[in-house]
Amino acid sequence: MLINYEIDPNLLKPFVPKGTELDFFNGKCNVSLVGFMFMNTKVLGLKLPGHIHFEEVNLRFYVKHNDKRGVVFIKEIVPKPLITWVANTLYHEHYETHRMRHRWIEHETHKEFEYQWKLNQKWQSISVSTDKVASDITEDSEAQFITEHYFGYTKHHHTTFEYEVEHPTWRQLKVKDFKIDVDFSANYGSTFDVLNRVEPTSVILAEGSKVSVKNKKTIAR
Repeated sequence: MLINYEIDPNLLKPFVPKGTELDFFNGKCNVSLVGFMFMNTKVLGLKLPGHIHFEEVNLRFYVKHNDKRGVVFIKEIVPKPLITWVANTLYHEHYETHRMRHRWIEHETHKEFEYQWKLNQKWQSISVSTDKVASDITEDSEAQFITEHYFGYTKHHHTTFEYEVEHPTWRQLKVKDFKIDVDFSANYGSTFDVLNRVEPTSVILAEGSKVSVKNKKTIAR
């Protein structure tokens, strides 16, 4: 689930890693609130009990480095402390651990997907209802731009790290309705309070796939 907002690029400049620049779609700067399930997960190459299937919700934006297009995460929320430790320690990401839950329901005429996480004793949630049959993502569309960034970039002090993310081209389920109950400033800081007062430009439900993360390297100091 990818909930996309247009945002003033000046708000993102403090978060842009050295050696990268903001990536625009049709002249617009985007951030995305993303919810999904990790399935059959391996931690450091091993399947660990209790860490195989779990939720993640993240806020991300889009950058490029030379001819590579990638994402930068403002914050990633998961329910597993070990995942948070590994991601923050090895990849210098910005994970937090919170209680989470999800709901997937298939009805006769549509599907429903919901992700929730608890912050300051209040449940935050994002949900969509979709068609049942998936379709290809249109070439050169916003959906393709959002889903086809195959590198991750993160900054740690003055150093920028790059890692490659491999997955096949995804298909999508047409979104019929959506609901967002999120306090963006409480979750992501006052910079993103503006998202509390605007509607998303698009909402996408992409089918998942196997994803591999590899080739971490330093690109700037």
